Amino acid sequence: MRTNEPVISLDKVMVHYGNGIPVLKNISLDLNKKSFYFLTGASGAGKSTLIRLLYMGLKPASGNLKIFGENVSELTPNEICDFRQRIGVVFQDYNLLNHLTILENVALPLKVKGETQRAREHQAKEILDWVGLGNCFNLYPEQLSGGQKQRVAIARAVITRPEIILADEPTGNVDEEIANKLMRLFYGMHKMGTCVIVATHYRQFVDKFSFSEIAIENNKIHLKNNRDGE
Repeated sequence: MRTNEPVISLDKVMVHYGNGIPVLKNISLDLNKKSFYFLTGASGAGKSTLIRLLYMGLKPASGNLKIFGENVSELTPNEICDFRQRIGVVFQDYNLLNHLTILENVALPLKVKGETQRAREHQAKEILDWVGLGNCFNLYPEQLSGGQKQRVAIARAVITRPEIILADEPTGNVDEEIANKLMRLFYGMHKMGTCVIVATHYRQFVDKFSFSEIAIENNKIHLKNNRDGE
């Protein structure tokens, strides 16, 4: 990947439902390192679909998708797994492992990368403290509220300092104080060079922060307040 090359590039991408109905039409977009975008649109507009596409959980029906300068359609399954280790994702349904403690869930990406148990537990405790869950290390996901699970999912997504963060409604189940704290976390990652995309349907949240906006309307995207992601 060249230094000035976008970390994400979509060229005339189409995504269909299984029945052939288009979800996203003719999407072209370049997203750079150290950029921050809100992803907006009505419920069912395709925000979660775009997140899945960028995480390589979906393949385009047509067009080209490049991640880290590589055409996704040409990647092997092992290469896709390697690329995903460079991406932090916050899913709407959290995707926590119920048989692992909160500490183990958050530390899991570091285990995959080969970190020692001591190192990964130290980092996991540090980030859980920061998101206000320092007293939940040994609890299991089913013992937490929706808002607490959301914070665990965010902690897990950022613990490896990924090059891309894809967050699907990350503040949907938390109060305003926690939401602002999480936004500061995403902002800090952005300032360190991460490309951050936050999907949200809260208009007041978008208006509060002066970041660029990717709006999905009528199966297409529109850039608003475009500051090249800054």
